Amino acid sequence: MTEPQTSPNERSALDDLASDAASRKRFLTMAGAGMAGGLAVLISACGSSDDSTTQDTTAQEPSATAEATAAAENGDIEIVNYALTLEYLEADFYAQVIDSGLVKDKKLVELAKSIGENEQEHVDALTATVESLGGTPAAKPTTKFEDVLSGGLDKVLLTAATVENLGAAAYLGQAGKIKDKAILAAALSIHSVEARHAAALNSLIKAGFKGEGPLNGSVPDGAFAKPMSMDEVLEQVKPFIAS
Repeated sequence: MTEPQTSPNERSALDDLASDAASRKRFLTMAGAGMAGGLAVLISACGSSDDSTTQDTTAQEPSATAEATAAAENGDIEIVNYALTLEYLEADFYAQVIDSGLVKDKKLVELAKSIGENEQEHVDALTATVESLGGTPAAKPTTKFEDVLSGGLDKVLLTAATVENLGAAAYLGQAGKIKDKAILAAALSIHSVEARHAAALNSLIKAGFKGEGPLNGSVPDGAFAKPMSMDEVLEQVKPFIAS
């Protein structure tokens, strides 16, 4: 899977949020007012255009507008399917960890179950989103976690932290490309949960306070998280996917 291609003139949902007060109000209603303070930082971090002027679409031909809308929806479908693939992977990982009986500590078992349930809810929500856009949800991949499960509890916890950090970086990496504001709000709400999962697991493996990149450290990049591209994330999860 490759990154969806967009032309310089296409406006993302982040562009609209940056320039349109009404859009910001609707977004904050969906995502929670607590996001207000960090919205400008997020827009900047995700590569939104510096040009605050809005495009005049009133003179566009209907066919051109329809084509642009279809292209935007196709791009969003590809991004949501990419996220769905990652969520399949995460949900299956926690299911296998629990079924293996490797984790004996009751608190760890409950944590794994709680995170796994979250990931399955993400799967269900993303599947429904693709269908609502008229697309076909990505097929569930066949995973391979045998090496992780045979490596003992420490390797399981390290892998869990890695995939959760990947999830958070992956959502942030696509935020600037999403066109539909409702999908952007949903993606950011999932991004927040993935980051909290990562923080809990980073603490369990006693990761240092800071790290050199998006996958290391309990606060991976200091004050601001760094996004990862689709290709970078898929390269990282390749060892866990059989087909």
